[in-house]
Amino acid sequence: MVKLQEVEDEHFSEEQQGPKAEDDGDYVDTDSEISSDDESDDDDDTFEETVYERLVALKDMIPPKHRARVSGAFNKTYSFISSGLQFGGKTLWILSTSAIMLGVPYALAVGEEQQMVEMEKEMKAQQIASSVSP
Repeated sequence: MVKLQEVEDEHFSEEQQGPKAEDDGDYVDTDSEISSDDESDDDDDTFEETVYERLVALKDMIPPKHRARVSGAFNKTYSFISSGLQFGGKTLWILSTSAIMLGVPYALAVGEEQQMVEMEKEMKAQQIASSVSP
């Protein structure tokens, strides 16, 4: 069993500088807004923490079993989304390259076929025009 013993700091036992308790009669509390703002600014400066420090402090507050469960759920979700995006990217790559490799030659062949049809129509029109004109 541990026994606690209070140890007084020498700093607190010394008499402080400043007005004595008897001199309080001259002091008037104004409840000024300026003094309260100055005090709150001082408090804000002393308690600046980073987000990382706050998360590390939360680690001690959450039980290890619950942390493991949350971590496992996060890792599974991350893995699922990551593999889904990988699969989607690979699928998109296969489809786009296949479309380019098959679609471009097909489009060129269709264009040539249309040109041939137009040339045949022009030739028939010329033949008809030449046979009618004599």
